Amino acid sequence: MLPRERVIAALEHREGDRIPWGEHSIDYNVFEDILGRPTLTQAKMRTTQAFWDGRRDEVVESMKRDVSDLIDALEMDIVYTSRVLERGFRPEPMEKLDEQTYRDSGGNLFRVSATTHDLMPYKLATAGYVEPTMADLERQLDDVVKAPPLDPTGSEWEFVRHMVATKKKTHFVMLLVGDIVFPGIGATEEDRWMSILEKPELCRKQQELTTAWLLRELPVYTALGVDAIMPCGDLGSSTGLMASPAVYREMVYPFHQRHVAAARACGLKVLKHCCGHIWPVIQEIADLYDAYEGIQGTAGMDVAKLKQAVGDRLCLWGGIWHEHIILGGVDDIRADARHAFAGAAPGGGYIMGSSHSLAVDAKRENILEMKRLRDTWGVYPIRPNRFI
Repeated sequence: MLPRERVIAALEHREGDRIPWGEHSIDYNVFEDILGRPTLTQAKMRTTQAFWDGRRDEVVESMKRDVSDLIDALEMDIVYTSRVLERGFRPEPMEKLDEQTYRDSGGNLFRVSATTHDLMPYKLATAGYVEPTMADLERQLDDVVKAPPLDPTGSEWEFVRHMVATKKKTHFVMLLVGDIVFPGIGATEEDRWMSILEKPELCRKQQELTTAWLLRELPVYTALGVDAIMPCGDLGSSTGLMASPAVYREMVYPFHQRHVAAARACGLKVLKHCCGHIWPVIQEIADLYDAYEGIQGTAGMDVAKLKQAVGDRLCLWGGIWHEHIILGGVDDIRADARHAFAGAAPGGGYIMGSSHSLAVDAKRENILEMKRLRDTWGVYPIRPNRFI
């Protein structure tokens, strides 16, 4: 089977020739370890600095080349794509305060993460924050409705167009997009969470605005020719939902319904990325989406139990623990694959992947073991007696 046929079979809950494999995010070290060359693809602070230096085209060319080559080297089935900076746009460089700390023009402080090497918010300047009013949000919503259609030939879609043109005949092409999460209005994290209870009408209007932006973009995705979109928005932490199930059902679920229905009307599959513990709303997730990616085992999201609960409706994508890929060894990868392949793969409806991503410090030997196990243990029909 072609890789795209393998993925389509999984999404339709059919067994293909073997379990498909895909990741929604792969960091620079994996490209460098597998391909044996430097990259600017998801290279964290190095990529940020390249954009500041006006090297946008170099970054995009790296993405085109290296994502394609890595997919081929690991024989993955899903190609992930994303929007990029427009050609000619150069982000304003931040002021460097020391080797790890930067300040933007608004006075916000950022630090380079010692773990992920990303430039992350460290201390936000909240003194000048002005809370939006209902009238402000209404005006913005009206602007979205009146805005002209997006142009699929724009340079921000350059990476997507390239991957569709070069990979779609053989592979399943997915586009990472924005999502609707728990709403919030305020200058601080605490203010934003409290606003759900204290300012519910304002939060609902914010959700309407976010949804309008997402709906406006759907036709361009169809024009670009991608097979699916992946809304990337977390709903859970490692211990539970970020807000109550009741808040999800009132403040998020109706907007998820609108987004997914509109995407399906455009001919798109919708594959949901979501970290954290989401058992309290897993039935709603299964009702909405074609696939659920991430499946954080450390948050109690057991892929075999999910197969029993919602596997007849929802394709499950994950199973190999993110933590084991980084901190564990090949025996841990084998244990994860043994559990996921036996518990979730029979009958189809399963895609192998990390429980989050192939991230900074992912070990080359563990990634290659994932490939080996998919190629040997992951052949249909699944036979656990091969799992040695």
